[in-house]
Amino acid sequence: MDLESWVTSANGHPDFPVQNLPLGIFLPRRGAARAGVAIGDKILDLRVLYEMASPDARTILAPLAYAGNLNRFLALGAPARRQLRHFLSTFLTDSTAQILKLEGAKSLLLHELSECRLELPVRVGNYTDFFAGVHHATYAARRRQIPGNRFPNYAHVPIAYHGRASSVRASGLEIARPVGQFRLKDDSAPIVAPSRKLDFELELGIWVGAGNALGAPIPIDNALDHIGGYCLLNDLSARDIQAWESQPLGPFLAKNFGSVVSPWIITPEALAPFRTSRPVRTAGEPALLGYLDGREDAESGAVSVDLEVLISSRRMRDARLSPKRISTTSTRELYWTASQMVTHHTMGGCDLRPGDLIGSGTISGAEPGSAGSLLELTDDGKTPLSFATDETRSYLEDGDEIQLHGKCSRPGFASIGFGVCKFRVSM
Repeated sequence: MDLESWVTSANGHPDFPVQNLPLGIFLPRRGAARAGVAIGDKILDLRVLYEMASPDARTILAPLAYAGNLNRFLALGAPARRQLRHFLSTFLTDSTAQILKLEGAKSLLLHELSECRLELPVRVGNYTDFFAGVHHATYAARRRQIPGNRFPNYAHVPIAYHGRASSVRASGLEIARPVGQFRLKDDSAPIVAPSRKLDFELELGIWVGAGNALGAPIPIDNALDHIGGYCLLNDLSARDIQAWESQPLGPFLAKNFGSVVSPWIITPEALAPFRTSRPVRTAGEPALLGYLDGREDAESGAVSVDLEVLISSRRMRDARLSPKRISTTSTRELYWTASQMVTHHTMGGCDLRPGDLIGSGTISGAEPGSAGSLLELTDDGKTPLSFATDETRSYLEDGDEIQLHGKCSRPGFASIGFGVCKFRVSM
C-alpha cells in the first residue's frame, strides 16, 4: 500500500499506480510500435529501458525489447512475468537508480500516455466467449420462457461459443453499424438492413498465457498457470440479427463485426490481492463435476472487479455534458471462474495458444441498473433510457459512445484499474 514511485503521477493514480504495472503495445509520437508499461499518466518504454539496462536486466527484458506484440512473452508463463514485475517494481521505486543519473534518461524512458496510440496488445489467434454471467443467463432464459428461468445445463457446464478473432480491436475506435438479415415481426419475411438493435456487452476478458498441447487437457489445479492476464471486453451484438440467425445454431453475423478490448494486460500478480472465493452453490444446485472442482479455485478462483458502463451521445458531447453512467456491477456476479473456463475449454483436447482471448460473457447484477447490456437495461426497448438532452435510448444510435471501466479495491491495498475500454458507433 505504501509503495511509491519516482514517477510522481503514479502515486494515488486511479488506474496505474506502481502496484499495477500492466503491459501493452503503444505507438509513440516518433518511432515504431513497442512494448510498454502503464505507470501513472506515463508509459515506460521497455525498448529504451533494455538499451540502457545492465546485462542481467537485459536478460529479463529481452522478450519484450523489440516485440510488436506480447504473444512471445505470454508464452513464457508466470515465472517470466514475476521476474519482470519484481525488476520493474524495484526500478520504478528506487530513486537512486543509476540509470536515472544519466542525462535526459527520464525523457527517453517515459512517454505521455495521452500522446501515444495504444494498440492491440497481442496477435489474437482465437476468441471464445462464455456465458458465465448468471443474471444475464437468467434473463435470457426468462425471455425464452424456460421453466425456472434457468437453462437445464447451466449449472453443470460452462457454455460458450467461438467468436471471431479477426475483428477484435483495441479501445478507441469507431465501428460501423452491421448489416444483416432479420425479421421485424414474427410473421414477416426477413429483410436485409442495418441492425436496429445494436448493443454492447460488458465482459471480463482473459488472455491465455502459456498454452497446452493438442490432446492435453489443462487440469483445474493448473489452469491459473495458463492465464496471462485480464482486460475489459465489449462483445458487440446485433440483437435483431442474432434473434433470427440463432435458430438452431449460435450467433454468427450478429457477433462477428467487432469486439473491443481495453489495451492494457492486467497481470494475475497485480490482481492477487483482489482474488476471492468462487460463488457457493445453493441448496438444489447440482454438485460440480470433478474436473471443474479444485480446492484452490474454490478458495480464491474468482476475482473482484467493480465495473461501470458510461454512455454519451453526439448531442451530449456537443453540449459538453459528461457521459451518463447507466450500469454498475461486479465480476463477483460470474457463475464460473476463469480457471473453470480454461479447464472446460481444453477438456476435449483443444489446444489454447498464447494470446488467445476468452470472454466471460455479459456480466449483470440482480438489481436495477446493474445489467451489462441494453437488452436487459431497457428490457428490449420496453423501458428506454433517458438523457439530459431529451433523448432516449433502447439500443445504440449512430454517434453513441460506450465506455467500460473496471477497478479493484480492498482495505490495506492500493486500488488499481484497467483503463478505459471504449468505442463509438460511426455516423
